[in-house]
Amino acid sequence: MKLSIVLPAKNEAGAIGATIEKITQMVTHAEIIVVNDGSSDHTAQIAEQAGAKVLSHPYSKGNGAAIKTGARHAQGEIIIFMDADGQHDPQDILKLLDKIHEGFDLVVGARQKGSQASLGRGIANALYNNLATYMTEQKVEDLTSGFRAVRADKFREFIYLLPNGFSYPTTSTMAFFRAGYSVTYIPIHAAKRIGKSHIQPLKDGVRFFLIIFKIATLFSPLKMFLPIAVVLFLMGTGWYGYTLYEYNRFTNMSALLYTGSIMVFLMGLISEQITSLMYKDSE
Repeated sequence: MKLSIVLPAKNEAGAIGATIEKITQMVTHAEIIVVNDGSSDHTAQIAEQAGAKVLSHPYSKGNGAAIKTGARHAQGEIIIFMDADGQHDPQDILKLLDKIHEGFDLVVGARQKGSQASLGRGIANALYNNLATYMTEQKVEDLTSGFRAVRADKFREFIYLLPNGFSYPTTSTMAFFRAGYSVTYIPIHAAKRIGKSHIQPLKDGVRFFLIIFKIATLFSPLKMFLPIAVVLFLMGTGWYGYTLYEYNRFTNMSALLYTGSIMVFLMGLISEQITSLMYKDSE
């Protein structure tokens, strides 16, 4: 099967040449696409000199937008997505492809201990993985890893769902689970990136928090809303029991908790129906 390798790149002149050279040593007949996301350095020129096909955005649109551009132009039946900053080892490409040939639709490189950029990001990713495991009832080893292999036709089904920012791995993984496609993981070690990271802790802290809710809405919102509704209902019942025993009456607080429980449940139910429409087969 023809293979395409897509590398989103923004100001990666220090690493892109060596990354492409290592890839060509591992897979000689792959189509290598570098999506230059509005770089202000010589990323595009170096990538072209190294033998890659370069697609350039006139301005920076985001990591997810670069991924979508690469996926739309890729000619291969299988697409490998990996970072251009030297974190991902091209030798792991063959491991990803082995799993694809076994019949999986999405293979993700799961970063092992010591591969996280910081303690804070490691904790955040652990929370994402645990929540995604609860939502999907499947073991999710690394929800946010950008090193992955996919079947191109299946990945393109969900392009319209992908955000333009850094959370495309989360969205695509949950979409594959929701659609019932086969997902697996291989262990990888991510090296320290070459150059400066584009992630901003304060700004992206809010984004990571919102990812928690995106995980739920992309798979099954009711699985998140229902426990909240049950807790509110039990709190209302407990308060009602207390006030009935102590004061022999039903209070406004119990009414508020019961009403909140019903509202949250109905929101989850409606969200579940909307999510189902998102994944309606276009064919």
